[in-house]
Amino acid sequence: MEARDVIKRPVITEKSSAAMAEDKYTFDVATTANKTQVKIAVEEIFDVKVDKVNIINYKPKKKRMGRYQGYTNKRRVAIVKLSEGSIDLFN
Repeated sequence: MEARDVIKRPVITEKSSAAMAEDKYTFDVATTANKTQVKIAVEEIFDVKVDKVNIINYKPKKKRMGRYQGYTNKRRVAIVKLSEGSIDLFN
């Protein structure tokens, strides 16, 4: 799996923006990606040194539209702690 296939997009929320001060960055990643693949992808794309990777799995939620029901997409989010430097996400 290539680096661009592993990392989908950065997650920009109030909570993740506060974590950026501690060199923790949050990304939506592929549901099949593991911690090692995420670490390699972040180091390759952003040219930084990764210290630690935590992964959160979000289950799909039930949604209804009238009498029809379905599910939202499941998500996998990676929180990446950098050992040094920072990532400029707003460029």
